[in-house]
Formats: sequence, C-alpha cells, structure tokens
Amino acid sequence: MLRLVSLKLGRLYRYVKLAVLGSLAAALVLNTHSLLASLQRNELSERRFLQLNKCPACWGTSWCRKFLNGQLRLESWGRLRLLDFFNVKNVYFARYGEPREGSRRVVLKRLGSAQELADIDTKICRRATGRGRCDLLQALHATEFASLNGDVRLLTPDAVEGWSDLVHCPSQRLLDRLVRRYAETKDSGSFLLRNLKDSERMQLLITLAFNPEPLVLQSFPSDEGWPFAKYLGACGRMVAVNYVGEELWSYFNAPWEKRVDLAWQLMEIAEQLTNNDFEFALYLLDVSFDNFAVGPRDGKVIIVDAENVLVADKRLIRQNKPENWDVWYESKFDDCDKEACLSFSKEILCARVTVDHNYYAVCQNLLSRHATWRGTSGGLLHDPPAEIAKDGRLEALLDECANPKKRYGRFQAAKELREYLAQLSNNVR
Repeated sequence: MLRLVSLKLGRLYRYVKLAVLGSLAAALVLNTHSLLASLQRNELSERRFLQLNKCPACWGTSWCRKFLNGQLRLESWGRLRLLDFFNVKNVYFARYGEPREGSRRVVLKRLGSAQELADIDTKICRRATGRGRCDLLQALHATEFASLNGDVRLLTPDAVEGWSDLVHCPSQRLLDRLVRRYAETKDSGSFLLRNLKDSERMQLLITLAFNPEPLVLQSFPSDEGWPFAKYLGACGRMVAVNYVGEELWSYFNAPWEKRVDLAWQLMEIAEQLTNNDFEFALYLLDVSFDNFAVGPRDGKVIIVDAENVLVADKRLIRQNKPENWDVWYESKFDDCDKEACLSFSKEILCARVTVDHNYYAVCQNLLSRHATWRGTSGGLLHDPPAEIAKDGRLEALLDECANPKKRYGRFQAAKELREYLAQLSNNVR
C-alpha cells in the first residue's frame, strides 16, 4: 500500500514538474520579443526598478550614481522577470564594473519579498492615516520615523527598543555605533543623530525597523574581522553586498578534510560572536546552511544573511545587574523534526552575560546528526572516516554540544570541539 502511494506521488510530482516546465516554455515562446528587449535593457539603471521613488522610505542612496550610470548589470538569467516567480527572496547576482578595476560579482538584495515590501508601505500608511493605501511620502512625515528629526541629538533606546532583533534590547553604546557607522550619509563618523539630514534619519530608522541587515553589516564590518559579508551601498530598495561564494549547503558532501575545516570555522564564528573585546554579544537567531557562504579562494566561511541578529551589550548587563545576570544560561535542545529549528528566549539573551546560544545553534543546525537540510541529514560532519568514527570522541562532543546531558555541558563541549576540530584540520592539511 505504501509503495503504491509513493509511486502515485512520484508520478504526480513528475506531472506537476512537466506542467510547470511546459508553462514556462510556452511563456518564453509567447514573450520572445519582450524577453529579448529585457536582455538588452539594464534595469539596474532604471529608477522604477530600484524603487527610488519610495525614498526616504528606502534603504539608502549612496550607490545611486553607480546604479544609474550603468556600472551594475544583472547577470544573464537575472534579467528575465518571468523568473522572479522563483526568486522569492528577491536576491540577484550582478556584475559591477569600475573603469580601472575591471568587473566583479556582487549580490543585490531587496531585503524582502514583493509582499513584504508592499507590507512596509501598508504599515507606514496605517500608522499615519489608519488606511492601507495613501501617498507614501506624505504619510511618512506623520510617523515616528519623522518624529526623531529636527534637533534630536541622540538615537536613544527608549525610542527604538523592540523595533527589530538588532535593537530588541539596545544600549546607548550600540545605538551610537549604528549612527556613527551609518554608511548612507556623507557625515558618517558622528554619533549625533541631528548631524544627519532628515531623509537620512528616516532611511536609517526604516531600515532599523523593517530589515536591519545593512546596519549589522555596517556596524560590524568585515574590514575589522567580523564574519559578515561586506556592505557596499544602496539605491532605493536595492542593497549591494560583496559576493562571497557558494552557500554552505553546496559543501554538504565535500571531502572530509574540507568539511572539518568548515566546521572548525563555524565554531570559531560562534565563539567570536559570543565573546569579543567589544563586549557585544551577537546572537544568531536564524542559523541554516543557506545563511553562510564559503570563499572559493581562501575557503573562508562568511555569514551572508544577517537579518535576524540580536545584539546584547554585556557591559550594560554587568552595569544594570538584572535578575540572574551572572548565572550561565543554557539553551534548551529543540527536536522539532524541521529544518533550522532553534529554541531561545530573547529576554534571557538580553539579560545574561554568559550564554551558549551560538554554540547550540551551530551544533544543532549545522554540524551534528540532528541537522537536516533539503532532505539531507547527519549534519556537515556526517560519515567521518572509520578511525574517527571508531574513536567516538567527535560524535560524543557533537551530541553534548547539540543536546547536553550534563549541566553546563555545552560550554565545555564547545570548547573541546573547537580544539578537536583544529587538531583534525591541522592533521589533514
């Protein structure tokens, strides 16, 4: 009976697949003329495609001259708007050319699906007028995004707390950093909010509220050693970041030596984001194989999706001493049988100095036997060589890191796992 059902489902899947491919082929034939035209056009130099008309309800304008001058061009298939149906996340690959430097690949993001971007407009209209549709630019001036304009000196925690994961529990020190490093202004370097133009302030606040990823990349830049993709600039509702390489999931079946090195880097990233000299803990709330990429030349692992990052100021926690602030916090294992599950309390992440969340997220969702992704299971370190499997130490450390059996077991397991992976990586190089 089960075999019969599976055969029927298999046939149904093939029929649906053929129908989709047939429909796509028919659409290509019927729209040949418009397709050829779209391949010749450079939509990245068009204000409407960039949604520049939405500004200052947008991500910025620092790269508009490069976009509008035609220095960026979508790669071949990215020019076909028919394929936008499959590009739900609105992520595009493009070539960026400088006269003296040649061209290089960059990644362009709208920072949301078409529906999510439409929802931004609706929310702004509702906040200003109570209606879902309105004159967006006029309505913007009746929202809290405009109320912080004028002579307001600082961006303060009480004004933006809870707007997004980035500022779920902001400190003044974090907000000063966000303003000082804001790349969409010519006056970057000042932490005074009043030094920004009205439009720049609104852009900053809207980014902070709806998708703070650009602010994470700007405030914790790769140039200073943070493990994030490099922020390049924005125009309208299109952000440009550097292209890192293939996503981590494409290395799922890479040679063992490569996977060991990647696993070690992932644990090092978890450690760096948890404990650093700046005393900011950056907690990754969304950890999956498509949120990381690997450089093709240096093999370096980089975070390429930083929308869901919570920043806790350890210095402020020590100063305020909330209840149990100095008690080590252990994240609870979440066996939910789905991809990329994590169990956490944002309030606790904001109130404890010593937290194992990043170790837990990397071990459970990427490295251990509990990790699943696109039908695969066993984690990045699946099928180790016979001598390592026989020894059993790797499996024991991964299990304790993902689902600890001893109190504070994950902290110790994470430390030992980093050391063990470093040892294995050195041995195989």
